[in-house]
Amino acid sequence: MKNMSAVVGQLKKEREHTQKQLQRIDQALAALGGSSSNGTRTMSAAGRRRISLAQKARWAKARTAKPKHAISAAGRRRIAAAQRARWAKVKSAA
Repeated sequence: MKNMSAVVGQLKKEREHTQKQLQRIDQALAALGGSSSNGTRTMSAAGRRRISLAQKARWAKARTAKPKHAISAAGRRRIAAAQRARWAKVKSAA
């Protein structure tokens, strides 16, 4: 048990040392102008919710805004006839 208490004591010393190092790092970051080095800002939950709701509204609008276009049978016949005429012209030239 004597050995175990020595190990626990050593671990406590290491923890205190690590905590002191973290405090020094935090102080250095604070001196540089913030705790985050990449310049990101935190956002409130209300702000995130507003953005989320606005994006969901945009997605809903985009889904409903596009009507399905269907071509009539007569229109398809006109297109097919025009394409046949183009191919006939190409084949006659060759």
